[in-house]
Amino acid sequence: MRGRLAWGIAAALPLVFLALFFLWPVAALVATGFTSDGAFDASGVPAVFSDPRTWQVIGHTVTQAGLATVLSLALGIPAAFVLYRLDFRGRVALRGLLTVPFVLPTVVVGVAFTSLFGAGGPLSWTGLERSLPVIVAALAFFNVTVVMRTVGGFWSQLDSRTAQAASMLGAGPVRVFWTITVPALAPAIASAAALVFLFCSTSFGIVLVLGGRRFANIETEIYQLTVQFLDLRSAAVLSLAQLAIVILTLVVSSRLRRKRERAVAMRSEREEGVKPGRRHLPVILIFAATVLLLHGLPIITLVARSFQASGGGFSVQNYVNLVDPPPESPIIGSVLQAACRSIGIALIATAIAVILGALVALVLSRRPRSRALRRSIGAFDALIMLPLGVSAVTVGFGLLLTMHQPLGIGFDLRTSVVLIPIAQALVALPLVVRTILPVLRGIDPRQRDAAAMLGAAPLRVLATIDLAMLGRSAGLALGFAFAASLGEFGATAFLVRPGAQTLPVVVAELIGHQAMGSYGTALAAAVVLAALTAGIMMLAERWRTNTGGGEW
Repeated sequence: MRGRLAWGIAAALPLVFLALFFLWPVAALVATGFTSDGAFDASGVPAVFSDPRTWQVIGHTVTQAGLATVLSLALGIPAAFVLYRLDFRGRVALRGLLTVPFVLPTVVVGVAFTSLFGAGGPLSWTGLERSLPVIVAALAFFNVTVVMRTVGGFWSQLDSRTAQAASMLGAGPVRVFWTITVPALAPAIASAAALVFLFCSTSFGIVLVLGGRRFANIETEIYQLTVQFLDLRSAAVLSLAQLAIVILTLVVSSRLRRKRERAVAMRSEREEGVKPGRRHLPVILIFAATVLLLHGLPIITLVARSFQASGGGFSVQNYVNLVDPPPESPIIGSVLQAACRSIGIALIATAIAVILGALVALVLSRRPRSRALRRSIGAFDALIMLPLGVSAVTVGFGLLLTMHQPLGIGFDLRTSVVLIPIAQALVALPLVVRTILPVLRGIDPRQRDAAAMLGAAPLRVLATIDLAMLGRSAGLALGFAFAASLGEFGATAFLVRPGAQTLPVVVAELIGHQAMGSYGTALAAAVVLAALTAGIMMLAERWRTNTGGGEW
C-alpha cells in the first residue's frame, strides 16, 4: 500500500507541474484565438489566414525547416558513419565534442554566423548576410548532431553480414550502400528527419538574429505580434497553426520511432567498428569539412572578432565592457551581472527539471503486467514529452497570459523572475527524462525480483538498485538541464523584465543596437555564454555511463 502511494505521488508531482505551467497556459493561448470580450468568436481565424503575410510566414517556416532538414541529413549521415562505424582512437571524445553544438544557445550561434557573414566578417564579400542560405546553415549547425546521434546509434547495431555478402558477390561500396544500408537505415533516417524538422520549424533565436522580419517564421512572428504590435489575438491564432504543424510532426516521429525500435529488436548485438581505410576517405573528408567549416569556422570567427577593436587590431576592450559597461550601453547593469543572474536562474531550473525528471523516469521505467497500467504509462510518457515539441515561444506566451494572480494568489507572477526558471525547467525536463530513462530501463528486472525474494522491501529495492543506477546518469542529466536552461531564449524573451535580463537576452539586445561598442560587447558576451555552455557539456560527458542514454 505504501509502495502504491509512493508511486502515485511520484507520478502526480510532475503531472501537477505540467498541468499548471504547461497545459493551462497552452489551453489559455488556444482559447484566446477563439474568444473576444469573453464570448466565443472565431472570426479572428479567417481574418489572420486571409492575410498574405500569414502564408508568407508559414511558407518561410516550412522552407527553412525543410532545407535545413535536407542539409542536416546530408552532413549528419557521413558523421554517423565515421563516429559509429569506424574504429579509431578518440572517437568517443569526438562524439562528446560534437554534442556541444546541439546545446549551444541559439542566440550565440546567430551571433557567430553574423560575425562570419556580416559587415567586417571574413565572408561578408558573399553578400549572404540575412539570407536564406545562412539561416539554413545555422539551423544545420545544431541538427547535424541530432542526425549523427539518432542514425549513428541505430547504425552501430545493424547486422553487417548482408552487406559483407553483397561485397563478396561483387557489389561495389556505393551499390551496397544504396541497396542494402540505406533501406536498413530508413526508419532511423526518417525518425531523425522528423525530429530535425520539428526543431527547425520552432527555431526562434536563429531566425530572429539572422532573418529579422524579412525571413520571419511562425515563432518570431508570434513574438513580434505580441511584443511590438500587442496583437495577442493574431499571435494566438498563429500559435494554433504552429501547434498543428508540431502535432503532425510528433505523430509522424512517434510512428517512425516505434517502427525503428521494432527493427532494432530484430538485430544482433552491437558490432565493433572497422578500421579506417582508403575506401572511407570520401566520407571522412565530408565529415572533416562539416566539423571545420560548419561548426568550427563560425565559432573561431566569433572568438577572433570578440578581440577586435572597432578600428581594427587586437583589443580586450569588449571584455572590459562586460564588467564596466560604457555610458551609452543600452542595457541596465553589466553583462557580468546578467551572467550571474542567468547562472542562478539556471541552477533553480536544473534542480526542478532533475527532480521531476528523475520521478518521471522512475515511473516510466516500470513494466507492469497490467495492460491498462502499461497504456497509462505510455500516455504519461507522451504527455511529459509534449514540451519538447511545443515551442518555447508558445510556452512563454501562454505563461504571460495566465500567470496574473493564478489560482487566487494575490501576486502577479509576471512581474517577477519566478516564471523564468519554471519555463526553463519545462524546456529541460524532456531532455532529463530521455537521458535517465535508458539507464533505468537497462536494469535487468530479475535483479529487482531477486532482491524482493531475499526479503528486501520495495523501497529498499528502489534505493539499492534503481536509485544507484539513476545516480550514475545524474551527472549527464544535470549537464543537459543546466546547459539548456542557461541558453534558453524563446520563453525567457517573453518573461524577462527590464533590468533583470538573462545573458542570452542581453546578447540579443546588444547585437541589434546601434550604440558604439554594443556589437563588440555582444560578441564577447556570446563567447562567454558559449564557453560556459560548452564547458558544462564537456564536463557532463565525462560522467556519461556506458549504458547509453541521451538519445533524442
